[in-house]
Amino acid sequence: MGIVEDLARAREAFERREWAVAFDRLSCAGTLDAGDLTDLATAAFLSGEVDAAVRALQRGYAAEVRQCNPLGAVRFACWLCLVLSLRGEMAVAGGWVARAQRLLGDRTDDVATGFLSLFEMHRHLAGGDLAGAEVAANRMSDAGYRSGNADLIALGLMDRGRLLMYSGHVAEGLDLLDESMVGVAASEVSPIVAGMIYCSMIEGCQEVADFVRAESWTSALTRWCEAQPSLVPFTGQCAVHRGQILRLHGEFTEAIDEFAHAAQRYAETGTPGAAGLALAEQGDVLRIRGEYDEAEAAFTEASVLGYEPQPGLTLLWSCRGRTSQAVAAVRRLLAETPDPVRRSRVLPAAVEVLTGGDRIDEARSAARELTELSTGFGCIGLRAMAAYACGIVELASGKTESALRSARDACRIWTDLDAPYEVARSRVLIGTAIREIGDEYSARTELTAARGIFDRLGAVPDERDVDRMLRHGLPGGLTEREVEVLRLVATGCSNPEIAERLVLSEKTVARHLSNIFTKLDVTSRTAAAAYAHEHGLL
Repeated sequence: MGIVEDLARAREAFERREWAVAFDRLSCAGTLDAGDLTDLATAAFLSGEVDAAVRALQRGYAAEVRQCNPLGAVRFACWLCLVLSLRGEMAVAGGWVARAQRLLGDRTDDVATGFLSLFEMHRHLAGGDLAGAEVAANRMSDAGYRSGNADLIALGLMDRGRLLMYSGHVAEGLDLLDESMVGVAASEVSPIVAGMIYCSMIEGCQEVADFVRAESWTSALTRWCEAQPSLVPFTGQCAVHRGQILRLHGEFTEAIDEFAHAAQRYAETGTPGAAGLALAEQGDVLRIRGEYDEAEAAFTEASVLGYEPQPGLTLLWSCRGRTSQAVAAVRRLLAETPDPVRRSRVLPAAVEVLTGGDRIDEARSAARELTELSTGFGCIGLRAMAAYACGIVELASGKTESALRSARDACRIWTDLDAPYEVARSRVLIGTAIREIGDEYSARTELTAARGIFDRLGAVPDERDVDRMLRHGLPGGLTEREVEVLRLVATGCSNPEIAERLVLSEKTVARHLSNIFTKLDVTSRTAAAAYAHEHGLL
């Protein structure tokens, strides 16, 4: 087979997105022009061979320098910056930025200017300079439109959208995120940039609890990854986002598996530091399941990798009874988190921790702020969080009817989002408020429904808490099972009928009935039924 034919087959494999095949064939194709070297680098990067991608780009850069084509060299330098940044080698990437700027000098090249503005934007962001980042993002976007470069247009829209969100203009920012996806959906954007856009889009949606958008784009990202069997980068973050959606829908075991898969993928791509998010998410699900030691280990590992596992770790401390430690942590987080998007992620946990620590005034202030943010953001998930937060503060303040309204709002939204764990938590809040009003039977109905959901999900601590609530306040010292038996007695059921309905033996039913008579100090089924009616147990 001749070199020309080898190269043609390599290019065909590239067009089919068979990255590993394209990489192998381009590696053996002999002399490559600038376009082929870019494709070689792309195929290498996407098949997980990042070192080979860097070498290919360095070859392209050196070839352009030899041919006295500084603009071509600058473009290879910009791709090197991008690839090295994605691998987390920021210092080396910065060196290539400086070299590209020196080579560009006073020359005009919109593509190079656009990509250099991208790196400038990230530098401003790292320094907390949102205004400087916005100027750089606008410059990048303008350069993209002038040059007609689809990568720069999409990146510019995405980054401008994220910056708008961080400055509080969430609805406008999300609109730009949607627009950035147009080029990706139309296959106008190069594969590496497409992966970056997908992941940034979903991350932005998760940050503001826009779960509907996040789920839609996570499905699209999953299909995009599956269409490229040898793809390695971006699959880790895709697994994280799948895990987040699985967690939302109460599929906790599957979510943990996805987070573990994500951490493995990050290790394979040579970016173990990125696994911090996956570990923090895993820790939060383990916390919900009551596996506290394992959760703390996951949070600790995330922290070691440079990712602050908050507010999940604070909630874990609260669960373990470290109330003062948790209160101090949320106060610190609120004090050092100025931008509204990140505050929206801290505030729900802050309300719970502060309420649990009897800091009701602080909790009320946090709930009020969360409500204002949810109204401004317009994201349904955040509205549910705000409603629940208001409910627990109002209940703690003795405003029972207001708490009940907030809890019902939260329950309705979480139901629409198919989020069973949050639905169950809302129903616990509803049941508690109803019990305060004095409607014991309706309260027990809500609490029993919540306990069933927690049992199905494996949310052991929550199930245990509801069990205690169901035992608390039962008249006559009756157990939950004894109440079930008494209700059926009061409706006229015989012992065999009760046994059939509750899937018990008649002997067990007789024993329960004997205990009921003793506890209520009655001697007949009629008297026991009267007691049930008098105490609202029907």
